[in-house]
Amino acid sequence: MCALDLAKGKERMNKILSSPQEAVADIADGSIIMFGGFGVAGVPFTLIRALYQKGTRNITAISNSAGGRLEDSDLSVLFRNKQIKKVIASYPVQAGKVNLFEQQYLKGEVELEMVPQGTFVERIRAGGAGIAGFYTPTGTGTIVGEGKEKRIFGGKEYLLEIALKADFALIKAHKGDRMGNLTYRMASRNFNPVMATAAKITIAEVDEIVEVGELNPETIITPGIFVDRIVKGERHEVRFE
Repeated sequence: MCALDLAKGKERMNKILSSPQEAVADIADGSIIMFGGFGVAGVPFTLIRALYQKGTRNITAISNSAGGRLEDSDLSVLFRNKQIKKVIASYPVQAGKVNLFEQQYLKGEVELEMVPQGTFVERIRAGGAGIAGFYTPTGTGTIVGEGKEKRIFGGKEYLLEIALKADFALIKAHKGDRMGNLTYRMASRNFNPVMATAAKITIAEVDEIVEVGELNPETIITPGIFVDRIVKGERHEVRFE
């Protein structure tokens, strides 16, 4: 292999982009997007802000929550700009506080598919594993089971749940290298690794970009094969959780 081939190979393996705006530039109207995060931990704030600036509309957002804790940084900015048409979530509203999603939902401006949290993450995992669906007892006899196929196993009723997949996954990691290998910091890991496997294009926002070989292989949670783009995130000060 000649030096030119080696140089081209290294260039193809370099997934680092110069800006969050470049990272989200091809996210089109009508896209299905997964957003990592639990509360304020592991939320890709910088990528969300870039998507807000781009103005992509009619988004189907797959996220544990619909924002509202940091209204100038989380998914709230997308609701403020009326960019989201549907939410698939397990924790869309907050006790004691009406977030922007809830306001729009009550007006009929945005759709909601409510999913129990364990079912939510398993549907994403199934999407990443190439599994079309699975049966679970969670939600039987409740509004969650309305309209879903039901089967009896061992004398117990189960619901058929369909896998979740997305056009894009916007995730947050602690460190990443140019090949896309990612590590996470404590609770910020949450839904990010599983979402990275279930999208056509995964874009990772990281706190720190390191050289290939600097990450301990034992700490790499998301291998680079699942990551298409990496961007350095802006610093967001979080005062509470």
